[in-house]
Amino acid sequence: MQLSIKPGAGLLLKRVGNFLTGQGIKAYVVGGFVRDTLLSIDSADIDIAIASNALEITPRIAQALGGKYVLLDKTNQVTRVVLVSKQAPAGSGQWHLDFSTLKGKVEQDLARRDFTIDAMAVSLSELTSGSREVQLIDPFSGWEDLKQGQIRATGETTFREDAARLLRAVRLAAEFGFSIDQATETLIRRNCHLIASVAGERVREELLRLLVSPEAGNFLSYLDELGLLTNIIPELAQSKGVEQPKEHFWDVFEHSLKTVITSSLLLREGAWEYDTGQILSSVPWSERLVQHFDQEVSSTSSRRSLLKLAALLHDIAKPQTKTIESGGRIRFLGHAKEGAEIAGGILERLRFSNKEIGLVKLIVQHHLRPGQLSQEGPPSPRAIYRYFRDSDDAGIETLYLSLADHLATRGPNLILAHWQEHTQMVEYVLAQRFQRESVTSPPKLVSGDDLINIFSLSPGPRIGEILESVREALASGEITTREEALSYIRDHLLS
Repeated sequence: MQLSIKPGAGLLLKRVGNFLTGQGIKAYVVGGFVRDTLLSIDSADIDIAIASNALEITPRIAQALGGKYVLLDKTNQVTRVVLVSKQAPAGSGQWHLDFSTLKGKVEQDLARRDFTIDAMAVSLSELTSGSREVQLIDPFSGWEDLKQGQIRATGETTFREDAARLLRAVRLAAEFGFSIDQATETLIRRNCHLIASVAGERVREELLRLLVSPEAGNFLSYLDELGLLTNIIPELAQSKGVEQPKEHFWDVFEHSLKTVITSSLLLREGAWEYDTGQILSSVPWSERLVQHFDQEVSSTSSRRSLLKLAALLHDIAKPQTKTIESGGRIRFLGHAKEGAEIAGGILERLRFSNKEIGLVKLIVQHHLRPGQLSQEGPPSPRAIYRYFRDSDDAGIETLYLSLADHLATRGPNLILAHWQEHTQMVEYVLAQRFQRESVTSPPKLVSGDDLINIFSLSPGPRIGEILESVREALASGEITTREEALSYIRDHLLS
């Protein structure tokens, strides 16, 4: 078989091969790198199984390559070399060489791997020999599954050996556009409860990679069908079957999943089965917004993926806040504020960073605010200022969640005129946000010292209240200069 290795990876593997050959150590390139190469995907992650103790050899490899040694798993003898390089695939900037210790023959090593498409190997010496043809070691027909676009477990014990593989199966299907074969689906359903025992950080990594998919909402539904979603986030189970007001086409749980789908639509990623071709035409979009949503929040998350996560969790508190009034009206008073706290607890459990948690909590807490910005006509500058002041760093995401929420509320019963009113409001607020800096960051015209020295006020909360009133007046255009600010304080706040 011909295996086309990119020049940068080929040069790196040759250096590793030369070092190991010099030590008399047999080695194999295994797993994901072989899979990705067969799929013509440029990968910065290379797995190498060596017939020696990886704990002893890898530090010397790191030194020889000028890389950093990282111990991943002492018990199973798994290590990593991180190598910063301009030749690494675009966007990565570094290579990750993961070394594991071969225990027996390479076929035995492959038998312990998760899926057939990851259970293939090539001899490192053969790969770097310059020969155009290499022997693919493929005891589980992974190459055939790769051609068929199929995720298949290597054995009956795959998920019992490592329950994180339950989520990884779906994530791989999402990344590659593959399907999971029927027997593997049965195994996942049988073992779905095991996902609850997986460390939060491992679940977080798989979940974030799943949320990158344009079809994230559909794959979250698939997770639910397999019994995984509510084992990962048990709080979601309470929302199943919870009836909503007549404006809603779906119950709380289905609505939450649909909101992830509509978020992807608005981000210009996925599709919406009820899109008549007129939905996106009125939704504001620009290169500036693309750059905003593409911003990294952590090394593995962006504003895009966290918006979709907030969409999944935005109504998490509806079950416990639901009330039915005497006239039959269904209400969920306080669900946004309470939901933010519940969402924060879920993300803490899954080991999300404080920055990620803070952003998602803000989006959830304020997801109703855009709908309250204007009842008749465009929102006032003062209302826009207060909105961005309160939603802080999540203001733009919250506007788009409000749009996604609207679509996922009405579904096939969407009233186009009402939708266009909503999108026009969002467009107006965004225009004010981008065109008038004073709306979100009004200049400081007076200080606390001014209030103490000029107006003889005593230090205390009253000073903060006055300064905030001045900022609102500046944002609304009522004042523009320091002199006007001092006059405003004298005439309106101290009278």
